[in-house]
Amino acid sequence: MRITVILCTYNRCRSLAKALESAAALKLPDADEWEILVVDNNSTDKTREVVEDFCRRYPGRFRYLFEPQQGKSHALNAGIRKTHADVLAFTDDDVTVDPAWLQNLTASLPDSRWAGAGGRILPQQILWPPPWISLSEPHAVGPLALFDPGPDTVELAEAPFGANMAFRRGVFEKYGGFRTDLGPRPGSEIRSEDSEFACRLLVAGEHLRYERSAIVYHEVPESRLQKKYFLDWWFDKARADIRAYGIPLAANEWRVKGIPLILFRRLTVWTLRWLVAFDPARRFSCKLKVWWVAGQIQESCRQAAKAERGI
Repeated sequence: MRITVILCTYNRCRSLAKALESAAALKLPDADEWEILVVDNNSTDKTREVVEDFCRRYPGRFRYLFEPQQGKSHALNAGIRKTHADVLAFTDDDVTVDPAWLQNLTASLPDSRWAGAGGRILPQQILWPPPWISLSEPHAVGPLALFDPGPDTVELAEAPFGANMAFRRGVFEKYGGFRTDLGPRPGSEIRSEDSEFACRLLVAGEHLRYERSAIVYHEVPESRLQKKYFLDWWFDKARADIRAYGIPLAANEWRVKGIPLILFRRLTVWTLRWLVAFDPARRFSCKLKVWWVAGQIQESCRQAAKAERGI
């Protein structure tokens, strides 16, 4: 089986070096051919020098690709075009991978029943969440890019995260690549390019496998354990979901400027709950939902305006 790991990067040469060092220690069966394709998305730091150093130290294991069009989805799609591997795995420039990660993540993919697989994303360090984070919320740690859906290896009913996922090449030929109106780029933190692609497969009836033993460790800097980061992340996540899946409209739903009235009702409800809550975690959870609905409203308005202009 031929495997290419696609790792996109932008101006993170320090964390990239750590990620590539861990990738160099990956262990796979001798029968598998594998490589790490690093896609430099127009970095201005020492990214190229870092990757070329790994290319010299590990001949044939690492490959460098420059993609000048800014945006992670452009970089991902460029990487897909530049490989003919049977399986494409994906990880990020701010993680380190377990030595058995790639073998465990891709072990089931020779079986055509599985279109892809996702694994666990754990914090690199012991994580002590602030008291205002409610861990009882299903996706409380979403902004920290952690993914651990359970103790069993099962079929996934939700999208894996982009730092730890792999797909058979045929799914890209059948369903297309990553949407370029999604994904982070300088000046925009709208993400969800990974989850939208995986959801596209799930909606089409494809099967994705959760490989609990395929582990990567994600850096969680102090800057992410801040209320502002969580609020901004959920606001942008709401915008990304509207962009990816459309404006949530019930039958005969009334709209104002293209915005469903139910969003204004939800905004009012969550604002009131935020104002009267006393428990710090409960209070912040309600505030997050206010930001979430506000993001939905903003993007709904934007999409309705585009539709009016025929864009």
